[in-house]
Amino acid sequence: MNGTMDHLKQIEAFVNAATRGSLSAAARLEAVTPAVIGRRLDALEARLGVKLLLRTTRKLSLTFEGQAFLEDCQRILNDLANAEAAVSLGGVQASGHLRVSAPAGFGRRHVAPQVAAFMRSNPEVSVRLDLTDRLVDLVNEGVDCAVRIGELADSRLAVSKLGEMRRLVVGSPSYLASHGIPATPADLARHNCLSLGQQRGWALRETPAGEVVNHKVAGNFECNDGAVLHEWALAGKGLAWRSLWEVGDDLRRGDLVSVLDHYAAPAVGIHAVFPQWRHLPLRVRLFIDHAKRTFGDPRYWET
Repeated sequence: MNGTMDHLKQIEAFVNAATRGSLSAAARLEAVTPAVIGRRLDALEARLGVKLLLRTTRKLSLTFEGQAFLEDCQRILNDLANAEAAVSLGGVQASGHLRVSAPAGFGRRHVAPQVAAFMRSNPEVSVRLDLTDRLVDLVNEGVDCAVRIGELADSRLAVSKLGEMRRLVVGSPSYLASHGIPATPADLARHNCLSLGQQRGWALRETPAGEVVNHKVAGNFECNDGAVLHEWALAGKGLAWRSLWEVGDDLRRGDLVSVLDHYAAPAVGIHAVFPQWRHLPLRVRLFIDHAKRTFGDPRYWET
């Protein structure tokens, strides 16, 4: 039993040190000395046989193995907290105010309906939903939870993976009938590609089983608003590289057709990020769980 408890304390020390950026910050959170945190980290690395954190007198940085291990540890601690909440809280309802941030387009189409469903199940919770493509500072702006798609830059935040999202090259049936269907990414050079900017490129594999490469594309129209590119693709003006969350309905109706599917890059993660796992309010925990049940179900994206 003591061994299990020691392992749990080591994992908590690792998560707190990694997300807080220093041994002293982790020590303050756990009400112990920095030396205790350091010993727990040493024991964890020795037990695993890998280096998780690079420590200097000024800062901590995660190794490649540490970054992968951090997400797994955060998920374990979240599952444990959920289990404890389910037992100890029983029929207690969530209450209070919840502030959520999400990207504008994705939030409008997918997060807002889930907020509405969550509020129906938790009538004592009020919600402010901020839709913005700006990278929100959760701590300084008082945001409880932010939904983000793709790579996460800030390792100090706690993370819970909600689901995955693919990006596809799409065009209207009329455009493809007039200009042909590209068979490989190299064929995009002969097509009018509607892009956010020629420097951005489209991430596609070189071969169906090859590495992902940023393919430069060109066309007669660029726009920094993806919704406009989506509309122009529907109007038959060219090909666009869009996320499944945006074009899924059009694909099902046949208004758009996806091409180069065998060359598509792997799906990227949809994540909930929040300041910390410990003492996470019930309303935040329940909202994250609700979003995970929805966005983590492949059938949601197919219907």
